[in-house]
Amino acid sequence: MSYPVDYQLTRNSYGRLVFTGQSGVMHEGIIPVRSFPVSDPEQGIALMDTHGHELAWIERLDDLPEEYCTLIKSELASREFMPEIKRILKVSSFITPSTWQAETDRGKTEFILKGEEDIRRLTVSSLMITDSHGIHFLIRDRAALDRHSIKLLDHFL
Repeated sequence: MSYPVDYQLTRNSYGRLVFTGQSGVMHEGIIPVRSFPVSDPEQGIALMDTHGHELAWIERLDDLPEEYCTLIKSELASREFMPEIKRILKVSSFITPSTWQAETDRGKTEFILKGEEDIRRLTVSSLMITDSHGIHFLIRDRAALDRHSIKLLDHFL
C-alpha cells in the first residue's frame, strides 16, 4: 500500500533524479541513502541533495508510489556495489597483505586484503571486507559459510 507524498520525484534528460518539494523548488542530482543497507535495506532512506542536506525521509520504501519506488531502487542499484561472499576458496597467506580468492554472488573474484582492520563486524553474524581498491564485500551470515571458508576467515578475526 502506498501513501501520498508531498513532493515529486522524476528523472531528468541526463538520467539524474530530480526532487520537487511543495514549494516548487527543484533539486537535481538527488541521492538516496540507506540508513541500514545490510540489516534492513528497505527501511529508513533519506533523499539527499548535492550538498548533503536531507530533503525527505522515507520510513519504508514500500510505502511510496510504485513509480517513486522504482526510481529510488534503480538509483540505489547503480550506486551500490557490494558482492556477497559465498565461499572463500584460498588465501595466499595469513599475514597481511594477502590475496584472497572467493566465490561471490557475482562470480569468482580475487582481491587483496591490506590488513585485519579491513574486516568489519556489522552484526553478530555479518561482516564487511574492504579490499585494497575500496570495494566492499559482504558476508551476510558467517555461520552459513562452509567449514573451509570459516577456518580461513577465523585466522583474520
